[in-house]
Amino acid sequence: MADSSFDVVSKVDKMEADNALNQAHKEVEQRYDFKNIGASIEWSGEKVLMKANSPERVKAILEVFEAKLIKRGISLRSLDVGEPYASGKEYRLEASMKNGIEQEAAKKISKLIRDEAPKGVKSQIQGDELRVSSKSRDDLQATMALLKGADLDVALQFINFR
Repeated sequence: MADSSFDVVSKVDKMEADNALNQAHKEVEQRYDFKNIGASIEWSGEKVLMKANSPERVKAILEVFEAKLIKRGISLRSLDVGEPYASGKEYRLEASMKNGIEQEAAKKISKLIRDEAPKGVKSQIQGDELRVSSKSRDDLQATMALLKGADLDVALQFINFR
């Protein structure tokens, strides 16, 4: 019998992120505490750009955006947020969505699988993904549970389970 396998990836659904940003944009425009302070949130290339008249207001816009991401099922681990910085009379905050598993994180996950997963489970790094294979599907499901319970800095999804 051939080995069963699945892929571990870290991807953000661009449409869901766009919907979350649009909802946050509507809320920022309608909320009373954001009136007349130049508050806005929008895409700036691949990054999300938030603007307001003070660092606290920019962080409040970020909180609104994070709440919308959570409602849309996007993990906050896939959001990479910078620090607020002054730009003229306004403050700006940039955030980007992480896609793909970085090499260091992939090595960390691979080591975790080697150390703590059932014996017959093997993993190999393929670019920004990780392929996990084993003869036993039960071992693969135990490995998925192990990875879900692990405290990693990456939002993980499991695809191509065969």
